[in-house]
Amino acid sequence: MSNGSSITQFFLLAFADRWELQLLHFWLFLGIYLAALLGNGLIITAIACDHHLHTPMYFFLLNLSLLDLGSISTTVPKAIANSLWNNRAISYTTCAAQVFLFTFLISAECSILTIMAYDRYVAICKPLHYGTLLGSRACVHMAAAAWGSGFLNAVLHTANTFSLPLCQGNAVDQFFCEIPQMLKLACSDAYLREVGVLVVGVCLVFGCFVFILLSYGQIFRAVLKIPSEQGRHKAFSTCLPHLAVVSLFVSTATAAYLKPPSISSPSLDLLVAVLYSVVPPAVNPLIYSMRNHEIKDLKNALRKVISRTFFNTSKFPVFFHK
Repeated sequence: MSNGSSITQFFLLAFADRWELQLLHFWLFLGIYLAALLGNGLIITAIACDHHLHTPMYFFLLNLSLLDLGSISTTVPKAIANSLWNNRAISYTTCAAQVFLFTFLISAECSILTIMAYDRYVAICKPLHYGTLLGSRACVHMAAAAWGSGFLNAVLHTANTFSLPLCQGNAVDQFFCEIPQMLKLACSDAYLREVGVLVVGVCLVFGCFVFILLSYGQIFRAVLKIPSEQGRHKAFSTCLPHLAVVSLFVSTATAAYLKPPSISSPSLDLLVAVLYSVVPPAVNPLIYSMRNHEIKDLKNALRKVISRTFFNTSKFPVFFHK
């Protein structure tokens, strides 16, 4: 094939050759996807419906959950359908849409995680200026900037990737269309342009990571100066879930995009792709629920929403108070 214009569809990597294993992957991915929908959906519902949670921290958590839902919905449903129907084909348009949406959502999530680090920095290091630096208008502007930068980044990468001439067939060695695998299909003398753009993207992600590290350096230094042990514990508890989410995001993305080519193989690439594209959206709600104060706020908010929706009363069965 001399160029991409003659290609009408691509063929994704199959999880297994045997039908029984395909069915096992179907149920596994379906369970993970439903868990991600439930966890992130509950967080979104609680924050959106309870005005007590309309604070900067929960506003950015709402954005993170929306991005997680979008990213896992971009890749997993197609993989589930392919496993169930034993079909590897994906149309050219759908493949381009996957590349655009996944790049858009992952880029925006990186920005949101950076903003959440800034939120924790202001809350702990500059508490008297919290209302000024993180007012409602400032929060909306920062969230809009995160989504907008992700959109522009996705447009740039998608346009560059799908304008390259393809000389290596149409078999994508991954369970969804991602940029590194699409570049493997490009002619060897044409893909350097997109590699340059990818390097710029990696530098931007690295910049976000450095900003997060610097923010937490200031946070930990301020927390250690708190005289009471209870105060230090409370301050640390507000940061640890976010730090865990950042660590999961950075470690899996680094393993996916910066691993040496010498250790690359279809099975390893598949495993790493699952780790960075499927696991974080399903695990992030669980990580945030491990913080006692936060899960209490979210549970109370959900109890109020369910009470108003189904019972039209402020009371609810006693097991929701446990």
